Amino acid sequence: MKTSVRIFHLLFAALLCCFAAGCYNRLTSNFSELKELSSDDSAMIEASTFLETERKATLRNMVNQTRNNKQAYTINAGDILAISVYNNPDLSVGRTIVTTDGCIGMVLVGQLKVAGMTLDQASAAIEKKLSLYIRNPKVGISLQEIKSETATISGAINKPGMYTISQGMRLADLVALAGGVASRLYDGQHLDAADFSKSVFVREGKLLPVDFYKAIEHGDPDDNVPLRKGDYIHIAARDNSMVYLLGDVKGAQRRVLMPNMGLLELVSSCGGINETHWQYAIIIRGGVNRPKLYKVDIDGVLQGRKPNILLESGDIVYIPHDNITEYNVFIRKLFPTVQLINMISTPMFWYTRF
Repeated sequence: MKTSVRIFHLLFAALLCCFAAGCYNRLTSNFSELKELSSDDSAMIEASTFLETERKATLRNMVNQTRNNKQAYTINAGDILAISVYNNPDLSVGRTIVTTDGCIGMVLVGQLKVAGMTLDQASAAIEKKLSLYIRNPKVGISLQEIKSETATISGAINKPGMYTISQGMRLADLVALAGGVASRLYDGQHLDAADFSKSVFVREGKLLPVDFYKAIEHGDPDDNVPLRKGDYIHIAARDNSMVYLLGDVKGAQRRVLMPNMGLLELVSSCGGINETHWQYAIIIRGGVNRPKLYKVDIDGVLQGRKPNILLESGDIVYIPHDNITEYNVFIRKLFPTVQLINMISTPMFWYTRF
């Protein structure tokens, strides 16, 4: 019995020492101990700049390569030609369209396949046919319209399809010709239906590393590349990625994540935050299963002293009232709300109830 009491006293003394040394974790971490999320990290900026420089260089090289490989024009189905026969105006043809099988029709010549020929080659072929009836015929062909030089655009665009392209026509011109980016009504807002980050530009079976946002929204001359025959552009559809705002704000919000949407834009969209808010906002990133918590100097962002933080799909922004809330209490109170938001944003929730 004495031995048991002695052991108990020793364990109690050891526990007191642990408390005194601070080695017992009571899960009383506060928000100040979270890692601050910042976009001005020099290493991140240098890496981002390097990757952007590499992308631009790759894009220029690929565009220059296809430009240098461009071959002389050859006649194709749909093109419109004008054919003149010197000293024989009755044999001349003002406008003739190349048929789908690549042929044209002329008096004394009949049906002649010219698809795949240059203009000089087609002139020589017609002269050979006419030489059976005319001594030393001279034929000239002029190109009236090129209908075979086409590029295709599909996806979240108002008028997807195949379009005739002309010399000097660029990506943004094709988007405009196709009626621009489609829009749709979502949560009472007319939003672009396109997701430029997932859109693709295919040329000769290779993906061009085009930044569609810079090309179409800003007209960047590097990304707004000149079009070539056979180019295929697909404008990806937005998948309605959401971000959430909770806490000491004028009104909780869930918003569609727009291109380059940051913390400042999200806070502004809810009407602002209350004066009682803490200096830092908490960003929960990675979902509710394996979340990562970061703090952001929201006062610094609003005052322009700190850079605006770009948001990612599924981000939850929580504006605390103060800094004394214990971490485990914060998680216990917040996560049921987060799970509810995720649940009610799914179609199945509404289907099973209505």
